[in-house]
Amino acid sequence: MKSCNLSLFILFLTFLACTNPKPSDQEPAILFLENADNWSIEGEANWSFENGELVGVADSLMGFVVTKTSFKNFELTLEFNPDSTINSGVYVRCVGGGTTPDNCYEINIWDLHPNQDNRTGAVVFKANPLTYVETLNKWNTYRVRCEDGRIQAWVNGEQTADLQDTDFSEGYIALQAAAVGTIRFRKVEVKEL
Repeated sequence: MKSCNLSLFILFLTFLACTNPKPSDQEPAILFLENADNWSIEGEANWSFENGELVGVADSLMGFVVTKTSFKNFELTLEFNPDSTINSGVYVRCVGGGTTPDNCYEINIWDLHPNQDNRTGAVVFKANPLTYVETLNKWNTYRVRCEDGRIQAWVNGEQTADLQDTDFSEGYIALQAAAVGTIRFRKVEVKEL
């Protein structure tokens, strides 16, 4: 009889585990959808949608698309396609007014940055890239994981950043178009941890 009760108890626990997914089992949320009201545009770059892609064009100006929601612990995935002249980046845990590396973690997109310590894959002013990944004029993937005081990034599956830092624990997410050129984004998704 004890064996039967134990089997029923294990079966009940298995049922609970399957019907009550953990928060990390939740589906990712898609960010920066056309006509959605949960993001806004800042700055003077031109943002538009073409064939489902979010396109940022800068002509000696800078601009951002910015979530209205704040995120703390999360994993962000996206695809990006930079031309050879654009200065772009993925900004996470942004706080306060404006979007700068002084109030966010900027994970850069700029292979030809004059200071290669801040090239694609770097966390600007905080962590040099662990490896150089070439991304110009083609589709690439970014994976950014923010969990407590650890910020990690991967470009095309290659880890480029692993930073321990507690300056910003929570904030909005932004994508940048700056200098001169065009950046394309698609499949921008965030999953809270």
